[in-house]
Amino acid sequence: MELSAALLLELGVILTALSLLGALARRFALSPIPLYLLAGLALGEGGIAPVPASGTFVEAGAGIGVVLLLLTLGLEFTVAEFTVSLRRHLPSAWVDLVLNATPGAVMGWLLGLDAGGVLALAGVTYISSSGIIARLLVDLRRLGNRETPAVLSVLVLEDFAMAAYLPLLAVLAAGGTWRQALLGLLVALAAVLVAFTVSYWWGHHLGRLLLHREPDPEQLLLRVLGVTLIVAALAESVHVSAAVGAFLVGLSLTGEAADRARAVLGPLRDLFAAVFFLAVGLTVSPGALIPVLPAALLLALVTAGTKLASGWYAARREGAGRRGRLRAGTALIARGEFSIVIIGLAGVRHDRLGALVAAYVLLLAVAGPLLTRFTATRAPGPGPEAAPS
Repeated sequence: MELSAALLLELGVILTALSLLGALARRFALSPIPLYLLAGLALGEGGIAPVPASGTFVEAGAGIGVVLLLLTLGLEFTVAEFTVSLRRHLPSAWVDLVLNATPGAVMGWLLGLDAGGVLALAGVTYISSSGIIARLLVDLRRLGNRETPAVLSVLVLEDFAMAAYLPLLAVLAAGGTWRQALLGLLVALAAVLVAFTVSYWWGHHLGRLLLHREPDPEQLLLRVLGVTLIVAALAESVHVSAAVGAFLVGLSLTGEAADRARAVLGPLRDLFAAVFFLAVGLTVSPGALIPVLPAALLLALVTAGTKLASGWYAARREGAGRRGRLRAGTALIARGEFSIVIIGLAGVRHDRLGALVAAYVLLLAVAGPLLTRFTATRAPGPGPEAAPS
């Protein structure tokens, strides 16, 4: 098999640049995510150094990056623990939906969009970026914080909501009927229910299967990654987020299986996560951003505030103190992969939304991690904000 010299050169330059940016971020105790996003902006179409030969690899790698981020996040919890947290945060999910979908719907109405466009923009402002937030929680060592289950519950419930939302949007964007939309919705919701039930009642058997005959690290990596990608593909095929499928696989692994999986997946997760953040920036054309920046900035300011309120409310239900509530709110601000997917579905009929959403996503994808970084990293010892041991 012959490889393109241009592809190899571009990938080499990209990975070297990401390494230097990551080292720079660590030097100043920052998350590298904003720098990766800005690097994507510089390398994308219309940027200072386009990378056309590596576009297909970056696009595929970005999808794998989200899957690996949510898989490793799921490894930190058990199904039983997370089920309790989800039940506790159903009210948080409704608050999150109302506060954050409303600004997008209002903006769509003010812009004179049709029902499909209004629905698309409402989804863009509603859904946070699971990929960015998962990486932030790891980078800033917040997995043990009292507010983290609230953040994860809101994220997963948002992804579950996408199972109902995406079929509706896809049918409306294609000019289909409400009957077709309802059928797609029912199929997706049934798939979510089945997947979560299987994970809850029989997920513990998965760990035994993966550790059968004491596999070496290479075999374990192949088994875990293979199973995760299959589950993610099944989830995606019924319009459920691949990230939700990967998260459920992670929840199903406990004890020794989870510990060994974390060890073998770490380097692979970091590689593809960096590619994911780069890919978000690559989707944006710098030249198209300037005309829409005022509207995008207004929408970003409003929805940063509503996400802060959503996280504050959810963390309060978790029993976190004031600093924990602030951390939860800022963690949820970032938008990313789902917002891009939504505009991809609606973009055929709403071309003028593309630049607005791209500017909006980039603003919050950069501002979210920066705001999150400058809140207190961890709760100071035991107390109302610290996670119980």
